[in-house]
Amino acid sequence: MNLCSITSGSSGNCIYVGSSNTHLMIDAGISGKRIENGLNQIGLKTADMNGILITHEHSDHIGGLGVVSRRYGIPIYATKGTIREIKSAKSLGAIPDELFREIEADKEFQVDELTVHPFTVSHDAVQPVAYRISRGEKSIAVATDLGKYDDYTIDNLKDLDVLLLEANHDINMLQVGSYPYYLKQRILGDKGHLSNELSGRLLCRLLSDKLKAVVLGHLSKENNYEELAYETVRLEISMGETSYKPGDFSITVAKRDSVSELIAI
Repeated sequence: MNLCSITSGSSGNCIYVGSSNTHLMIDAGISGKRIENGLNQIGLKTADMNGILITHEHSDHIGGLGVVSRRYGIPIYATKGTIREIKSAKSLGAIPDELFREIEADKEFQVDELTVHPFTVSHDAVQPVAYRISRGEKSIAVATDLGKYDDYTIDNLKDLDVLLLEANHDINMLQVGSYPYYLKQRILGDKGHLSNELSGRLLCRLLSDKLKAVVLGHLSKENNYEELAYETVRLEISMGETSYKPGDFSITVAKRDSVSELIAI
């Protein structure tokens, strides 16, 4: 199985997860041209995709969905509430009904040789989910846009081989930054985004001998930067109640404007 971030950040998200025979895209929040160019860099084309898994309806996750799904006839997997919001988003244009596949949190489904497990996350969207994707004993998860985590979140992210996890903001940068008060409260709230610190603390609960690689994603352009997210998460692990050290596995940061390294397991 493979994971690659085509782009990840507050201005657009598109993640590739797949195997040799089955290819999935998680979110399509950038233009169709950027998606195609990104996939080309890892030897794939948009037309190769067997499905698009949508986490929620915010524009940085669905901005390119209409063009891509219509052009290539790719099935769209999303919860009932998310599908309703997608259909009402005039900027996407009309998407044929037959392309939609309604899913439910905590109900696994199959896309060719990959098993997909959606699970609920806490975010200010209608019916958001994150995804865990497995083939045999190998599992990859993509979990962003979650304002908090709990035991349910941890249970869904245990025993992974690869995890792309949100590290959205530095709390101090956000608090002293230029965002209006209501937006700061939204981001810091239980239905907002994970800070670097919370991302590191969640990782401490997930570390195992099986976990080989962690990718930090969905960084805020205004309230974070790559080195800070990386060092803060490493520090939380070093200080955390875990026997693992930051050097025991790979930690990288997904790029906002370029394709990240392909991770293969």
